[in-house]
Amino acid sequence: MDESQKHPGRLLIVDDNLDLLKAVKVFLKRYFEVVETETNPEKIPSLLQNNKYDIILLDMNFTKDVSSGHEGYFWLDKILGIDPSAVVVLITAYGDVQTAVKAIKAGATDFVLKPWDNEKLLATIYSSLMLSESKQEIKGLKQRQQALNKSTSAYDEMIGESDVMRNVFETINRVAETDANILILGENGTGKELIAKAIHNRSLRNSEVFLPIDMGSISESIFESELFGHKKGAFTDAKENRIGKFELANRGTLFLDEIGNLSVPMQAKLLTVLQNRKLIPVGDNREVNLDVRLICATNMNIMNMIKNGSFRQDVLYRINTIEIHIPPLRERSGDIRLLANHFLQMYAKKYNKNAHKLSTASIARLEKHSWPGNIRELQHAIERAVIMSNSGVVQPEDFNFSASATKREQEASVVLDQFNWEDVERILIKKVLAKNNGNITHAASEMGLTRSSFYRRLEKYGL
Repeated sequence: MDESQKHPGRLLIVDDNLDLLKAVKVFLKRYFEVVETETNPEKIPSLLQNNKYDIILLDMNFTKDVSSGHEGYFWLDKILGIDPSAVVVLITAYGDVQTAVKAIKAGATDFVLKPWDNEKLLATIYSSLMLSESKQEIKGLKQRQQALNKSTSAYDEMIGESDVMRNVFETINRVAETDANILILGENGTGKELIAKAIHNRSLRNSEVFLPIDMGSISESIFESELFGHKKGAFTDAKENRIGKFELANRGTLFLDEIGNLSVPMQAKLLTVLQNRKLIPVGDNREVNLDVRLICATNMNIMNMIKNGSFRQDVLYRINTIEIHIPPLRERSGDIRLLANHFLQMYAKKYNKNAHKLSTASIARLEKHSWPGNIRELQHAIERAVIMSNSGVVQPEDFNFSASATKREQEASVVLDQFNWEDVERILIKKVLAKNNGNITHAASEMGLTRSSFYRRLEKYGL
């Protein structure tokens, strides 16, 4: 072990053997900033009230000639009662497998036997410190979540007055306080994570962790380790114990974004955990009960994936008790002005710019754009325009729309100006088809045509 840099961890060792305490303190002080020792377990409550320890090493027997471990269990329970997030390693000279299993089930992190090998003791402490840091991460996430809940309402970042968004808000109101699993469907950039956060913020779990995970960034080789955790030594690179994302989010909300990217074998592993509501970390025999609200999202067509065998139907049943469809920005053009003004204020403040208004021409230009990147694209467009603007009013030239998009919009405008009925009808059909994602029934209905009439027009114009 490298002694050149001490770990900033704080250790407390409680044992009635004074010689042992002196020896272990001398050894561990070479590796850790603070190592405190105590022979009297009765002082544990006051020590914990006045100090914060990353690891507590606790002897299981303080009475001479007693080897039952009952005293250790008693003080373990006291410690966890004072600090439920405490990381406790139990030590005893009389341990066996049954005692170790009982200690871990009682809440201990690990178990070491006296006399110990110094290197093994050090490895156990370092591994337990990783767990302590993970617990502190959970605590920090909860505190940030609580602060966020106090400073913002559930809908602060969700802007919209269009009918389609009002329907989304109404669905959120109905499902948020339940524990139903939610599947959010929508194109990239439509705000699926914001919807997930809004559900969490209005749920009964809003004081707990909201933990988002991009499933598209997790490879099959590390899937189980990332989601379910692993025990040190479970595989070649498992240098220490690791808490998985499911356990980190326990009692809170886990948001699995882009779940459509999971391979079928990964889906099978996920299904087992969802069915059993418990998991076993890789290489461990410790069973973790789960109490997690699951929200998933994808931009893929899940039904088509089920038909072609790339997504399991039984997994879909587990994750979509309720489905929420987020409309693309092109279907809520009435919200563009609201969103644009919101982003304008946000970036004017961020960059300390005088831009406080969008010109009428700018708004018209924004409403004409097709927004393939949805709200994310609009946000980036407004950010750039604020940066580039030299006055208090943002003009169309402050935006940087792609040449191809501008050309398409200009061509459509020129054709419409000619008022040739066939040209107008061709353009309208193309626009309505695009708006309805190629759905013939919806497109025909929107144009007031029967499906057969709509098909005849598609054939007429070669569409």
